[in-house]
Amino acid sequence: MLRSMDEDFGNAGSRTHQLGRRARSAVEHARDQVAAVVGSARGDVIFTSGATESNNLAILGLSSSAGDRRHIVSTAIEHHAVLEPLAELGRRGFEVTLVQPGPRGVVESDAVLAALRPDTLLVSIMHVNNETGVLQPVAQIANRLEGTETYLHVDAAQSFAREIDPLRHARVDLISVSAHKINGPKGIGALVMRRRDGRRPPLRPLMFGGGQERLLRPGTLPVPLAVGLGLAAELAVAEAEARDARCRAFREALLAGLAPLDPAINGDPKSSVPYILNLSFPGLDAETVIDAWSDLVAISNGAACTTESYTCSHVLSAMQLPDWRKDGALRFSWGPASPEPDWSALVAAVEPYRGVGRVGIT
Repeated sequence: MLRSMDEDFGNAGSRTHQLGRRARSAVEHARDQVAAVVGSARGDVIFTSGATESNNLAILGLSSSAGDRRHIVSTAIEHHAVLEPLAELGRRGFEVTLVQPGPRGVVESDAVLAALRPDTLLVSIMHVNNETGVLQPVAQIANRLEGTETYLHVDAAQSFAREIDPLRHARVDLISVSAHKINGPKGIGALVMRRRDGRRPPLRPLMFGGGQERLLRPGTLPVPLAVGLGLAAELAVAEAEARDARCRAFREALLAGLAPLDPAINGDPKSSVPYILNLSFPGLDAETVIDAWSDLVAISNGAACTTESYTCSHVLSAMQLPDWRKDGALRFSWGPASPEPDWSALVAAVEPYRGVGRVGIT
């Protein structure tokens, strides 16, 4: 990336000079690296600013070619980067069916397939839920879409180059990717548009003003970011086994270290990835814990349902969890290089607040 910023500071769209040709070569190599992860071809990869833009391009871009097929199936636990484009399509006259998960956080493939209609244009489902880490049955859904015209889009922000095999299924038509989820740079992602019967999904652009990225995403390509995504993808696959082992060890240490707080796991632990956990602690609300741990660990709030500044997690609400679990939900995520915090210090920091309700900690 540093070399692309300095020595190879050329525009990948310029073919009349060596700097431009070197930049283009670097971008195309990165495209190959991304495509290789999902067993696709270089020309199927469109660089974007991240999975949010990729989701929008997949959903809104496909809708422009819908014709009479104006029904879409998705789930109630999708990221807002999917739910909000779907809501926009609802305002444009599309009908959207959101399939509910079970209490374990899994959306059953039978429920998704039962929602299909003859006019269903698209099924859009995340591979790994960003709040709970629960895997969704992408491969089963892909299998059962064989023989239909319905397109399948997978938001793979949390799974690309980590949970590899389902994304290589030939019936997965569109895959959204973010670099920063695999130790790449922020601000770059990709949409993979896999060919079916020799044709890519008929997307139309959301923006106009240039011929880049197969006319689907105009603008000068950020060569250093594309290079970073490409190498991050290659390394994630090459080191997958070792990274998985380190993440599993971290998960075991986390659950053992926080065991004195009696954590409840929100989501099926048997169907989850080893790098995301959603936990609730009896007698502790999420905001109190976050405040108490602010100098000890970086942690996010999965849901805080009783304050004006937060809304309930739509994911945990869809799972119909009891209020104390939604109020106390905390999302833990880590990578293979994440250092372990002092678990005993975390436990000690919140022990005084157990059972006393929400408190402000300074």
